[in-house]
Amino acid sequence: MITSCSRIARAAGTVAGFDMIVREIQEQILRLKKERNICILAHAYQRQDIWEVADYVGDSFGLSKQAAQTDAQTVIMCGVRFMAETVKMLSPRKKVLLANPIAGCPMADQMDADLIGQMKKELPDHTVVAYINTTAELKTVCDVCVTSSSAVKIIRNIPNEKILFVPDCNLGDWISKQVPEKKLELVRGGCPTHLRITKREVEAARRAHPGAKLLVHPECHPSVVAEADFVGSTTEIMDYAKRDGGSRFIIGTENSIVEHLQFSCPEKTFVPLSKDCVCHNMASTTLMDVYRCVNGIGGEEIVMSDELISSARRCIDEMLRLGQ
Repeated sequence: MITSCSRIARAAGTVAGFDMIVREIQEQILRLKKERNICILAHAYQRQDIWEVADYVGDSFGLSKQAAQTDAQTVIMCGVRFMAETVKMLSPRKKVLLANPIAGCPMADQMDADLIGQMKKELPDHTVVAYINTTAELKTVCDVCVTSSSAVKIIRNIPNEKILFVPDCNLGDWISKQVPEKKLELVRGGCPTHLRITKREVEAARRAHPGAKLLVHPECHPSVVAEADFVGSTTEIMDYAKRDGGSRFIIGTENSIVEHLQFSCPEKTFVPLSKDCVCHNMASTTLMDVYRCVNGIGGEEIVMSDELISSARRCIDEMLRLGQ
């Protein structure tokens, strides 16, 4: 049986009584978001077809700042729940939708406010620093928030030398090496996606791709980070790969970045460090989820009380102050 190319390209599901191909869905999303004053945010780990309809693509906090600056009254976050919460905190009067309600973050859910509150009692002389990859509730009991790209600068600028860093102990370990003058107390937690990458895979990738530069995220295990030619946030990894004069790169972060870099730099070669570095929560959001959102029939609205927003945002405001 011969199957036509158009049928192969058709998206799952039927809309308005007929099958739709990807390009048709994208065109309708682009039209509807303009008509309805909607801003679409896509985290860097989203699929390429979602990137192509987004107003902004990047890391979670950068997207939140972009949303706060736009005049759109509705914002769709194509990412995970804590990211949508951050958007709501920075844009409390806007309607914020999480494109796929099941898209969570295992690392963000590893610790809660009660646990950190108890640790604060045990370590009263420590400044509590929360990675942005945490829930709004947990942020209410933290002093300062950081992103993977701002963490070193922010922690260096904290007057207190004693830091309780949550929840990613791998990111915390990397930070402690960059800021040895600080004493970081780490809690055992982290990103299960980046933890799938092993030093054995690094060795195998080096043998298979001699001369290629290894770029990894600091959420990876310290044994992997130690072998890297460059360590940085997702956006920093992509920027480095685009700017660098090299032609071959091994990418040690979520595997969608390999595809995006292949689109951006077709003259260069990009390979994943591990075939298992896939975030299933990020992958759960589809183009049809976005389509349903712009049609007003999909997604989940993020609802937060003014009290929660105010309390959780204090550590974000402190991050902005220390980062100036």
